[in-house]
Amino acid sequence: MDNMSRTLSKTESADGTLIAYEQRGEGPPVVLVGGALCTAATDAPLAAVLAPHFSVFTYDRRGRGASGDTAPYAVEREIEDLAAVIAQAGGSASVHGMSSGAELVLRAAAAGLPIPQLSVYEPPFETSPTARQEPAAHVGRLRDLVAQGRRGDALALFLTEVGAPPEAIEGMRQTPMWAELEAVAHTLAYDHEIMGTGLVPVDRLGALHTRVMVVDGGASPAWLREAARAVAHALPRGRHRTLTGQTHEVAPQVLAPVLTEFFAG
Repeated sequence: MDNMSRTLSKTESADGTLIAYEQRGEGPPVVLVGGALCTAATDAPLAAVLAPHFSVFTYDRRGRGASGDTAPYAVEREIEDLAAVIAQAGGSASVHGMSSGAELVLRAAAAGLPIPQLSVYEPPFETSPTARQEPAAHVGRLRDLVAQGRRGDALALFLTEVGAPPEAIEGMRQTPMWAELEAVAHTLAYDHEIMGTGLVPVDRLGALHTRVMVVDGGASPAWLREAARAVAHALPRGRHRTLTGQTHEVAPQVLAPVLTEFFAG
């Protein structure tokens, strides 16, 4: 059923970069925005569950999958990419962002994109300046490794940063999935730029009057849950939801009913 109702297309962003997107279902438009290492395929399971209620758009962020990439990178270009997808959705759409994609959609809404309501899942902010490694140095190492053609090492560096143990990373290297992740490893630096200092942008969020739902998983690390609450608190029209038993790898069948209720409200 999902394959029958899915259409694949490309749209041109403001700088001429072609952005590949997929559309499923019929109804009010919803755009899904993935986080680090994610592609449209990553969001496909959630899109399939939402498709009976909405016209769901997933897309490959620039540098990933079937989308193009144009140097130099800037967060503003990714906002323009999202604007191009929203234009294909009819000029206005509800938006859901995952992880670093959550910060991208928050930035996009603040920039004035036609997003009447949005939801975000576990934006990976820190709430304490002392809890985070210097981001500029980390991005520099990622860029150096990519420039040297060492995408696998850049991927391993990222996975180490997010807490994966060495034995788990080594195990992943032996799987077919590793090659797929390596193919988009150069975009990890893009996500770091999107996250900025890594701290909750309280002032920017305080000026955003869009209706926003901030969701976290009840079994996620404490720092992610604390960040979600801080983001919701900073937003004038923010609300917070916790999904019992869920982690950063949230189950689509658990998240979808919450999104459906919010976007239909």
